Amino acid sequence: MRTLPTFLTLTAVAAVALTGCAASPDPAATPSATKAAIACTDPGSTSDAVTVAGDAGVEPTVTFEAPLAAKETERTVVNEGTGDAVKDGDSVAISYTAYNATTGAKLTAGGFGDDAGLTINVVDGQGVIPGILKGVACSNVGDRVAVVFPPADGFGETGNTDLGVAATDQLLFVIDIKEKLPTRATGEDQEPTDGFPAVKLADDGEPTVTMPKGDPPADLAVEVLKKGDGAVVADTSTVTVQYTGAIWATGKVFDQSWGVGPTTFPVSGLITGFTQGMVGQTVGSQVVIVIPPGELGYEGGNETAGISATDSLVFVVDIIAAA
Repeated sequence: MRTLPTFLTLTAVAAVALTGCAASPDPAATPSATKAAIACTDPGSTSDAVTVAGDAGVEPTVTFEAPLAAKETERTVVNEGTGDAVKDGDSVAISYTAYNATTGAKLTAGGFGDDAGLTINVVDGQGVIPGILKGVACSNVGDRVAVVFPPADGFGETGNTDLGVAATDQLLFVIDIKEKLPTRATGEDQEPTDGFPAVKLADDGEPTVTMPKGDPPADLAVEVLKKGDGAVVADTSTVTVQYTGAIWATGKVFDQSWGVGPTTFPVSGLITGFTQGMVGQTVGSQVVIVIPPGELGYEGGNETAGISATDSLVFVVDIIAAA
């Protein structure tokens, strides 16, 4: 799987507790309470005016009379799919063709043919431009949709100079919903390693982590609980994961994606121990990463997340996709 090119995303880091310079969300707040559901988007005269031709799996021929000018985002289902409904918290693979709806210029396309598709996490605030999320939400697998949206749901007041999109330009995306991705690790179970925290999974895959008695490892330690057979994670990869982060000394969960949905971020730029623990793992795997205090984690701790300068951290990570 590949994620959307960075020029189609907004600047955001979903897993803020994994970054060395950002604070964790309030640990007392449940993830489901901090994210709003993405409302379904209705068709309108503007999106209905877009003509789309071509078979599924092939980049479509798109015809429209520029400029398009939707007052708010409009979404028309061009071809109806017969697959499962896409819900909040799902991750899906899409193909897309994008146009500047004001000038008529084609901007970019991807995910067609042998390409496995582009990963979208249907979670508000994931960093993808809102118009794309509104196009995917409430669709069915197999749908082809035409989405027209104003700057407020695109690149905002700045536009995008790399794409040639002005601050006042509207956008048109034609999106194919290819498939749903797993929301948890699917690899083969492995024998637990002595000395690591015990991980018990709920029916939906959410882990409960129980710390063992005794001191944590002095060095970075990694355990594979499920071994996937997908792509290998490199230090340059962008990954889609579910994760839980807890403090060894107390067992307290300070950050997690469960309750919100899978999240996508570059492996580089995260706290060093997390990056090192992820590199070399495979898609479909579930890994436990134990990070000692200091330069591999948070030097000086992270007060907002309740992490002291002497705390070892435990992450349980389900690797869903990597590019």
